[in-house]
Amino acid sequence: MKLFWIAVWTWILVLEGLLLLTSSHPVHSDERNAALMRNCTAKPPYVPSNIVNTTVRLNALRNLMDGHNISVYVIPATDPHLSEYISPRYARRAWMTGFNGSAGIAVVSMTNAVLWTDGRYWIQAERQMDCNWELNRGETTIVNWILQQTKEGEIIAADPFLFSVDLWISYEKALVQGKRQFVSKESNLVDIIWGEERPPEPTDNIFKIPSEFLGRTWQEKVKEIRAEMKNNLYQPTALLISALDESAWLFNLRGNDIPYNPFFESYTLLTADWIRLFVNESRLPPDIKEYLNAHCTTAECVQLKPYDQIQQNVEEYAKGNVTIWIGQEYTTYSVYKVIPESKLVIDKYSPVQISKATKDATEQKGMKRAHVRDAVAVISYLVWLEKTIPKGTETELSGAHYLNKLRSEQNHSKGPSFETISASGLNAALAHYSPNEENQRKLTPDEMYLVDSGGQYLDGTTDITRTIHWGTPTDFQKEAYTRVLMGQIDTARSIFPARTKGDSLDVWARHSLWEVGLNYRHGTGHGIGSFLGVHEWPVGIGSGQTWLLDEGMFTSIEPGYYEDNEFGIRIEDIVMVVKADTKHMFGGIPYLTFEHVSLVPYERKLIDLSILNEQQIHWLNNYYNKIWKIVSPELYAQNLMEEYNWLQKHTQLFSHSAFVTFSFPLLVGVLLGNLILQGKLQ
Repeated sequence: MKLFWIAVWTWILVLEGLLLLTSSHPVHSDERNAALMRNCTAKPPYVPSNIVNTTVRLNALRNLMDGHNISVYVIPATDPHLSEYISPRYARRAWMTGFNGSAGIAVVSMTNAVLWTDGRYWIQAERQMDCNWELNRGETTIVNWILQQTKEGEIIAADPFLFSVDLWISYEKALVQGKRQFVSKESNLVDIIWGEERPPEPTDNIFKIPSEFLGRTWQEKVKEIRAEMKNNLYQPTALLISALDESAWLFNLRGNDIPYNPFFESYTLLTADWIRLFVNESRLPPDIKEYLNAHCTTAECVQLKPYDQIQQNVEEYAKGNVTIWIGQEYTTYSVYKVIPESKLVIDKYSPVQISKATKDATEQKGMKRAHVRDAVAVISYLVWLEKTIPKGTETELSGAHYLNKLRSEQNHSKGPSFETISASGLNAALAHYSPNEENQRKLTPDEMYLVDSGGQYLDGTTDITRTIHWGTPTDFQKEAYTRVLMGQIDTARSIFPARTKGDSLDVWARHSLWEVGLNYRHGTGHGIGSFLGVHEWPVGIGSGQTWLLDEGMFTSIEPGYYEDNEFGIRIEDIVMVVKADTKHMFGGIPYLTFEHVSLVPYERKLIDLSILNEQQIHWLNNYYNKIWKIVSPELYAQNLMEEYNWLQKHTQLFSHSAFVTFSFPLLVGVLLGNLILQGKLQ
């Protein structure tokens, strides 16, 4: 009998081992995605019914181009402040192409129309564009394509209000070398054909952040920036502030011009003697004008000027014995070109952008408080999903709406910080997918589900991604998830000298994936504002444009892995840069590390503890202790006892030794199964 049971258990382990071996690789099913994707090589071409037909728009644009003797027209996806997220009235590239991703440039010639965007958006672009448009996946640069499409002497045109200084100059230099003309057209051609359908200018009132959430008055911030100007080696007489979040931060004001981003259209020109705010004055209520001291003209009074007079005003000011300091990342060529080169002081970022990146003590406390309440909303959502998914009634879109509702119920909520990415199965392979009525999928226990979401609160901005599975994940999914988690942990644990560039830490997030030949096509982290933008540069990791890290800065850490047409994994947390406790301090320079601010546990069933090392498990247990200690009292205070119990269960500590004890017989089964598959054990 004893031998019988040994044989039974051996075969059970062998069968389990065989199952593990056969499920350890992804199964590709491109057919599932076929109905969502255009097929321009089919006869006739296949285009999903929900895609916009751009034929009429392209014909109208080409007729206008022909009338202006323009051979090629370039359409960036930004606004006059080079914003990443834009007001609907500036969504020109999206209106022309049908593709609404946040990055990319469209280029139209008399015979062809092409979109350039980065790898995050290739699948989305194929889903959203009709066959009038080609997608360039990096086969050639925009300038080289233009040179191939045109002849010497022909005109290439663009709106200079939509180009950074560097981008315009790079186009101009290459095209002039190719004996083409690159000309400025300040009357945007897309606006002309868009006509009355173009969304109107915003009219909502601009409002002030309540004093309880502020660490500094606008007068104190102006004083700090003026000190930066005075200490600058080149002694600029004025600072041009172009980015929308800069003026909002400087004056502690907010607006509703851009969905999910509390900005308002404005520029600021600041000198030692006066302040000019270029804005639609009708949007400023009397109390805001009084708050800004708008009825005087001394050094601490804000003079209000029409928004559309910035170029004219700067040009007039530049005629004097002056120098103007600009940050070239957010200054458009249209304003830059009216300033004589001899009167320019140029840095990559303005001093406002750099000052804003380091949060003061009040902002730090506010960000932490906001993330606790945000964790309550996300945990409530995860509990709700566990109960409702088995019923088969929820979709990606209904899930996103419910999560937005949960956030709206938290104190100081001002809505989502971006459009929720609620993505199941193959949709999650699109890094920036958002569901709609046409493309949404049902949420089922059989697919991985990725939810990337965030909230705007009066005391902070949040952004968090969790990937979950309600059924039985494959071994490959578990390995990919665990390696993404290892990247999250290793980056969070990293210790580095103060003023290390964020990009230097990117390898920590990717190393565990690289070990097995996996990777992801997006940056690892971005800065985040305090009731400002969910993406706030120049803080970040692995974006190619990050700044030097200092105490008080906040960034995301968000490694991922995306199996095209199958599933997507991303784990994103917000962290704060803090001083590290090191034994030594080489050169007298303090060392820094990260403190987690996001407080939601990871998906336990997707974690393969056998891959993690002791330090990673120790970090994970410390993080779970922290979540329980900080979030459970808030759940209790809000009388969310079901969520309280859920959190207690999901923050139980991991034991490496227990896993090893359990996994040894399973490993034996895998080895035996492998021998059978190879025919070596008869």
